[in-house]
Amino acid sequence: QERNPWWLLGAMALVWVADIAAYFTGRAYGRHKLAPSISPGKTWEGVAGAVVAVLIYGVAVALLAGIAPLEKLGWAPLLLMLTGVSVIGDLFESMIKRQAGVKDSGNLLPGHGGFLDRLDSQTSTLPLVALILLVAPL
Repeated sequence: QERNPWWLLGAMALVWVADIAAYFTGRAYGRHKLAPSISPGKTWEGVAGAVVAVLIYGVAVALLAGIAPLEKLGWAPLLLMLTGVSVIGDLFESMIKRQAGVKDSGNLLPGHGGFLDRLDSQTSTLPLVALILLVAPL
């Protein structure tokens, strides 16, 4: 069945929002390490910032789509799950790099951990979004 391409952009933006919010929240308030042996810079405060930002993003998207956010409150657990998968994907890619003994996954984006660091959360989240779109009556 055909799906609106905005779903893809919306899912990708969700991951970007989570990633950016986690980074800035973690830098500002991060005290409790999430997985220090895998990725020492990630914090639980960063995860909390990602969750809050994704929920705000969900409300903003609902309003832009002309949907009353409270009507779609049931989407909050889905947004939280996708945020969690995004964080896990980020940690998984960090673990693979650490096991391989490399800091960056390439030189294409210097200072950003390489190209894979821009896709790590996407590669874990987008297949789940595709599955949800396949089975959910949206």
